[in-house]
Amino acid sequence: MVLCAMVRRRLWVSGRVQGVWYRGSCAEQARLLGVSGWARNLPDGRVEVVAQGAPEAVERLIEWCWSGPPGAKVTTVEQHAEEPEAVTGFSVY
Repeated sequence: MVLCAMVRRRLWVSGRVQGVWYRGSCAEQARLLGVSGWARNLPDGRVEVVAQGAPEAVERLIEWCWSGPPGAKVTTVEQHAEEPEAVTGFSVY
């Protein structure tokens, strides 16, 4: 049995991403992909996302973050690699 390494990425998503159900849609996508973490609105209008899981699954979630739900207009997705932590499920704050 081969176990794939887990990766963790912190994302800052800019554009029209608040008030368009971005966090809830992100959580749905993450759960479908088996990615753990969370999403929250920031006071400056961005959404912060922490995604952890198999490298391919996290990359697919990052790709989704560039489009988001139908009402979103994403302009940038900044990302930073972090060390994986003990986290299960995907939460919305």
